[in-house]
This record gives sequence, structure tokens and C-alpha cells, in this order.
Amino acid sequence: MTIAVTGSMAFDYIMSFSGSFTDYIVPDQLERLSVSFLVDSMRRERGGVAGNVAYSMALLGERPLLMASVGQDARPYIDDLTAQGVDTSAVLHVDDEFTASFFVSTDRGNRQIANFYIGAMARAAQVSFHSFTGAGITLAIISPNAPDAMAQYVRECKALGIRYVYDPSQQIPLINLEELKAGIEGAHILTVNDYEFGIIQERLGLNLAGVQAMVDVLVITRGEAGSSLYEDGRVLTVPAISVAKVVDPTGAGDAYRAGLLAALNNGLSRLEAGRVGTLTATYALEAFGTQGHRYTVAQFAGRYFNNFERTAGVEAWFNRLAG
Repeated sequence: MTIAVTGSMAFDYIMSFSGSFTDYIVPDQLERLSVSFLVDSMRRERGGVAGNVAYSMALLGERPLLMASVGQDARPYIDDLTAQGVDTSAVLHVDDEFTASFFVSTDRGNRQIANFYIGAMARAAQVSFHSFTGAGITLAIISPNAPDAMAQYVRECKALGIRYVYDPSQQIPLINLEELKAGIEGAHILTVNDYEFGIIQERLGLNLAGVQAMVDVLVITRGEAGSSLYEDGRVLTVPAISVAKVVDPTGAGDAYRAGLLAALNNGLSRLEAGRVGTLTATYALEAFGTQGHRYTVAQFAGRYFNNFERTAGVEAWFNRLAG
């Protein structure tokens, strides 16, 4: 069974400024603002929600179909994902554009100035589910992307009878209200963090029960408080587990979704899948970047059983992964 992963592919340029932005800004001169900061460090990280999810799924033995658009600078990134086990045959390469890029500078007070360049992601809608009807897609994730592509993928999944996970994330305030409703209504799973869920409730004018009624399963991640999975009028609670050291929180939510989907694709229960997602996110928290975490099947299994119940389904899956 194939999982299609749609969403952004991007490079993150992360810069550190040892001073304070506030020392360079004169409040009554904002209309003539012109500032420059000499940053102390910069690193470029591979990212984008689709790339992050596909990467972590591959670590768990899956071969997801990556459906995204990248620019002229992404060939090594795509080659590495292919080597990791991701099916990149559905990636659109746009030779006259750069891959979407996020530029962020952080000062000593953790204030941030950021810019996002959409680049090749603007053409994501050129990649269509109708072109891959023979790929055996049984589940798809629709994650942050160009808004027109997200709306298109919702329509295509419904038309083709593909169950989909709707993950609007940071695009929630930007998506047209009707398109947001269409994406949620009929989704197999809606996955958001607790802050994003509050925005959804406000935009739709619905309470928890109202949103839950629109989907089969509602997954809300809550950071250190773990996660909650709502289905059939009941809630399944998955606690967070101890982290060796929080190195970089970026991408932990993407890793959670990857673990959740990989586990569900292998027949695990929703509760077991939430636990796998939690552990996958924990590994991401302990590494720099969104794709810096690594582990063997034995390491993952040992840590899982140290924190969660040893069930037959999970044990059988880990045995299959181990070969």
C-alpha cells in the first residue's frame, strides 16, 4: 500500500545575530526603515513538510511517493531522499526556478525576522493525483503547500476515492474559508497542534465536537503534554516521553505525522500509531535540523518498549522491519 506525501519542499537558511534588532530600529522612522545586520552564523538545512515527512517515513521502512515541486538547486536533496528509500518519481523539477526557501535571523532576545520565497512550490499544482492512478495510492497526506495545490489535492482525493490526512498547519489563516472547510470535511484524519486547532475553531465557529464530526479521526498534538486522538466519541491520550536533550524543535510535528502514518499503513491501532508518532517526534527533537535524526530498528524498538506497552501488532511490525 502506497502513501502519497504532498506538501512543501524547501531549504531553510537559519542565521544568528548576537545583537538586538531593537537597537537598530527607530520607532518613529519605520516608514523609512532600512537596516542591515551582520550575522554571526548561518546554516542551510533541508526541509519542507513533505520532505520531512517522507524522510521520517523512510526511516521506518516505508517507501512513500513524494509529490512536490522543486527548483534547479534541489538535485542533491532529491537524490539523497531517493537513496533513503523515498519514491521521488512524482517530483516536478522546475529548471528556471529555485526551490522554496525560508530565511530567518534570530537575535539574542530570540526575536526573529523572516522571509519565505515560494519559488518552485508555486507550481506544485502541476503534479496531479490523476497522473499516478496506477501507483496503488491508498492514503495521502495533504500538508502545507501552495494554496491552489492543497485545494486541488482535496478535490482529486475525493474524486479518486483516496483517503487523505489533512494537515493545513501554518496555512490555516491563509486558506480560503470554503477551501478550509472542504479540506477538513471528509478527511480521514485531521492533524493539527493545539494552537492551530484553536484557529480552526475560531474560523469555522465550531467547538471540539463540531470539528470532530467532520472527520473520521482528529489528532491534536500538544507538545510536552503529548497528543490526543479523537474517534467515535472517545479520546485516546498519548503522553510525551522523556527527551535526552532538546536540540532543535523544528520538524518534530512532521516526524510525528510520519510515524503515525507509517504505523497505520502497517495495520497498527490508532493508539499504537500515536505512540509511534510520539517516539518519532522525540528523535527529531534530539537532532539538529528536520532531517538530522537517525536510528536503527533495534534502537527504535527498544526505546518504544521502554516507554509503551508491548503489543503483538507492534512487535510483529518491528520484526518485519528488522528483516
